[in-house]
Amino acid sequence: MNWDDTRVFLALCREQTLRGAARRLGVDQATVGRRLASLEGALHATLFLRTSSGYSLTSAGEVAMRAALAMESAAAGLQRQILGLDDRLSGVVRVTSTDAFASDFIIPAVARLRLEHPGIEVQLHASTQMLNLSQREADIAVRTHKPDNPELVVRSLARWQTALFASHTYLKHFGEPVPGGAFAGHELVIYQPYLDSGKEVTLAGEPIAKGRIAMTCTSGLMVRQALASGIGLGELPVPMGARAGLQQVWAQGRPYDIWLVTHQDVRHTARVRVVIDAIAKAFSL
Repeated sequence: MNWDDTRVFLALCREQTLRGAARRLGVDQATVGRRLASLEGALHATLFLRTSSGYSLTSAGEVAMRAALAMESAAAGLQRQILGLDDRLSGVVRVTSTDAFASDFIIPAVARLRLEHPGIEVQLHASTQMLNLSQREADIAVRTHKPDNPELVVRSLARWQTALFASHTYLKHFGEPVPGGAFAGHELVIYQPYLDSGKEVTLAGEPIAKGRIAMTCTSGLMVRQALASGIGLGELPVPMGARAGLQQVWAQGRPYDIWLVTHQDVRHTARVRVVIDAIAKAFSL
């Protein structure tokens, strides 16, 4: 199996459309079609059923996918091991994090780092999406969930507490909520993934049954900006609320852990190591 053809094959497995695979790989749809035809010709097998809803694997395609995943894993492992031997303080380091951590900590850390190491290029992916460090989608991740993969090295960056926050303008207009009142008469800003989780939604430990959801946001940074705009009450880690100049209404005390994660094969790479140290320092300031 040709590796270039295999990459296209795996992208099509994951995206199930030519357009999605092309977008994922940064090529045009015609290239995806040609690569797939080349792979099917080399294997003398039809790997996908073409349907109105997209591309679906055949039995032969499922066998090919298992082999392709093994190739991808081996290629990523080779890249990680070679990168781990690199002692240059230059080159690309890929960092993934949430937009709030990126804005408040990682971007300032990179600004300071580049004064000393201008040859290091940081590619920052700010999203709630969890990139795969084993597949070299990123070199460093800053996360609020601690992974249990034994190949990953995890470092604690911070443990914060959460609290209920609102702007001074909001509190002047609506007043503070009454404990035990389930936010009756109040506007609320909720983190959308929390709402989608199926769990009972609370803010600072208080059920929201009598409150009115004024806005949902898909990122913590947007929650913070919505609160600062006076849209409603919401829950934030205490340092993030303080950074925004918000007023703490109730303390809840739920721990909020932040972890820096990298793969064991790349953590000693010189440029990765100095970026790790810069980010860790930013969280300690």
